[in-house]
Amino acid sequence: MPQQISYQIGNNLYLSITDRCTLECAFCPKTKGDMTVKGYDLTFNHRPTAEEVIASIDDPAQYDEIVFCGYGEPTLRLNVLLQVARHIKQHGGRVRVNTDGLSNLVHKHNTLPVLGEWVDALSVSLNAQNSTLYDLHCRPNLPGSYEAMLDFLRQAPCHISDVTATAVVGLEGVDIAACEAIAKAMGVNFHRRTLGLVG
Repeated sequence: MPQQISYQIGNNLYLSITDRCTLECAFCPKTKGDMTVKGYDLTFNHRPTAEEVIASIDDPAQYDEIVFCGYGEPTLRLNVLLQVARHIKQHGGRVRVNTDGLSNLVHKHNTLPVLGEWVDALSVSLNAQNSTLYDLHCRPNLPGSYEAMLDFLRQAPCHISDVTATAVVGLEGVDIAACEAIAKAMGVNFHRRTLGLVG
């Protein structure tokens, strides 16, 4: 069965470019063994090349947004992400990246300037008002992840005009109002996420 690289929800097209992640979120369906989203099976048999991802997009201009979002962290494949984003922008599309905000920590340099060249919008998983709760729910693989994510979020508006921090409603101990206040203090938008609701 062919691998599902792109999948449409509403008038957005989503791109699943990796199955690897910097977090092992306790609330993520993937952590519980479920690789489906809205009836799409996002199970990987290989990590697609930039050419394969581009081939899975029909007409970038026909969608409201093309979103890098699957059961993996898209910035872990930064070069592929940038190649595909460039193609989308050059063909009249709008690009959003859903990210855990750990790109700079992983790549050991500021990736925001290069993302800013081809990305219109960022959605960053904030998910907690402090590192203790973040570590409990998001279970990062790298030390200092919460602080690195906050730093990424703080710098992001200098490079990308449309930045939103998100937090999942209903996680034990997470204060959504406090998360929103963090976003506001950084000059970014805030979105309350309902678990399992995509699109």
